[in-house]
Amino acid sequence: MNKQSALEYNSQRGTMIIPEYGRNVEKMIAFACTIDDKEERNKCANAIISVMGQLNPHLRDIDDYKHKLWAHLFVMSDFKLDVDSPYPIPSAESLATKPDLVKYPQQAVRFGHYGKSVEDLINKAIEYDDGDEKDYLVGLIGNLMKRSYIQWNNDSVQNSTIVNDIDRLSGGKLTLKEPESTLLSTTEIIKLVGKKKQEFTHKKHNSNNRHKNNNNKNKNYKKKY
Repeated sequence: MNKQSALEYNSQRGTMIIPEYGRNVEKMIAFACTIDDKEERNKCANAIISVMGQLNPHLRDIDDYKHKLWAHLFVMSDFKLDVDSPYPIPSAESLATKPDLVKYPQQAVRFGHYGKSVEDLINKAIEYDDGDEKDYLVGLIGNLMKRSYIQWNNDSVQNSTIVNDIDRLSGGKLTLKEPESTLLSTTEIIKLVGKKKQEFTHKKHNSNNRHKNNNNKNKNYKKKY
């Protein structure tokens, strides 16, 4: 046999179930399935879990990532690996079951730029007894409405518009008192929204850098071994 005929191309190999772990992990799992002694299979399975965690450190950002690793182990074994798992063992049937369709709310929203949540808050505020607590809640709702209005319309809004909209949405049961001192100015809201966007962009940038670093570590690990 010459060297060229001994080469094995990926196109000639079977399809990997979860490619992120690589073909060597699947080979280790296949070997573990052939071990007769269950105690030895358990040791082998735990060793494979350790390798899987090292190859995919980004999974540690996920809640209960060890549970996910064990689930992936059984999936890649085609549910044939008989070992003691610290978590409930999934079945092929459970993975084949389709989730229920999400039912979207069908209620009409009177003001799309405020959304259904604002209407729910107003209905809840109506139930409060008159007093400082109720006035404070109405003020918070008013500022939320003003911010939503500016974000959706990219324009300033008169405080009188917010006062009138609260009156209309509450059926005349709520009144925003002293709007000029209660509501934030358009400039303050724009600064607040800009700060939130900067914080979100900063977090996203840090998350992307962390994933890049993890990918580089995986590449170095694969080159080493």
